[in-house]
Order: sequence, then C-alpha cells, then structure tokens
Amino acid sequence: MYNTLMTIFLIVCVVLIACVMMQPAKNDNDAMSALTGGAGDLFSRRKARGFEAVMQIVTTICGALFFILALALVYVSSH
Repeated sequence: MYNTLMTIFLIVCVVLIACVMMQPAKNDNDAMSALTGGAGDLFSRRKARGFEAVMQIVTTICGALFFILALALVYVSSH
C-alpha cells in the first residue's frame, strides 16, 4: 500500500511541477507600473480564459491531490 501511494505521489509531483511551469506569466513589467506602484493593475485584471483557465484548474486539482496523498502517506507510514 505504501509503495503504491508513493508511486502515485511521485507522479502527481511531476505533473504538478509541469503544470506550474506551463502557466503563462501574469505580470507586465513596464516603467509606468513601477512609478505608480502598480495602481493601474487594479482594474486590468481579467478572468483567465482558454489555456490559462485549464491550467489553473489542473494545477488546483494536482495541488489538492498532492496534499491528500501526503496526508495518506503520513497515515500509512505511522501505522
């Protein structure tokens, strides 16, 4: 049981790393943002669409699986 959980955990770890690395950058480093303290960014936030939305959902699911599997591994290893 422990070996199976560990294998699944390692697979989820690799997928989670890939998902985080594939997400597009959300910051615009321009001079005006640096001068105004980023006040213009307040209303420029948009909902993620398309690829960004899918990657956010997949990253959230992988993160939840990572947390659940980590707790399961701790429980199995202690008993």
